[in-house]
Amino acid sequence: MKASFFWNPGIQPLSYGEKEEEGADFCPNKCGMMLQPLIWCSNCKKQLHVCRKSTDCGVRQINVHEKEDLLLDCELNWHKLSQGLTYYSFYRVWGSNSETLVYKGKQPTLTKPLVGPEDAGDYRCELGTVRSLPATVIHFKVTVLPQRIIEETPTSNFETEEQLSPTLQPSEYPKPEKVLRSVLVGLLIWGFVVLIISFVTAVLCFLPGNVMDSIKSWFLTNKVAALQSQVPKAPKENDTAPSHK
Repeated sequence: MKASFFWNPGIQPLSYGEKEEEGADFCPNKCGMMLQPLIWCSNCKKQLHVCRKSTDCGVRQINVHEKEDLLLDCELNWHKLSQGLTYYSFYRVWGSNSETLVYKGKQPTLTKPLVGPEDAGDYRCELGTVRSLPATVIHFKVTVLPQRIIEETPTSNFETEEQLSPTLQPSEYPKPEKVLRSVLVGLLIWGFVVLIISFVTAVLCFLPGNVMDSIKSWFLTNKVAALQSQVPKAPKENDTAPSHK
């Protein structure tokens, strides 16, 4: 079903009704053909007004580096306010009125990944309408620049030493539970040793005097016996005297 168009030069559209709804002025398009819905004073009904301007919306210069993505955007700010629009068509222009259709659909953008020198050249985008004429035509001149060179910064000696030195992985670090257990065991052992030393000292300090004297004499006796065992014995007289027959 085709939309009906109403145009009467003697009747002016209201400047407030649809303007407040759509947030757009009367014929906001600077180029192209826009089908703008307006409310007319003759019958207070919404009709479509054809905003006729040059369909040529200029040429855009696009620079892209090799091995990067090319993005061509054909959407203008008033496209979403217009009615009667159909599809976006992107063409590769080869010259001498020869061109190849690259994409046709509802998306206003064309993306070509990893472009090369062969992708440089002229492109054309056309937005169709329910009428025979296009709404807008935009030309693109694409220049493919040399591939970007990413310079690698040399690493410092400090970073090199850190890379060469072995580092513990998170799984190799001792767990806090094991560390706490080892500390507690060590404290218990040292406490037990101190307790034994204190007990022995207290026993020796509180023993009666005669017991202490006997212990001292026992130690002295053993010491004298040990010294005597180290002194060589003198030979007996019977063994050294000559025998007379």
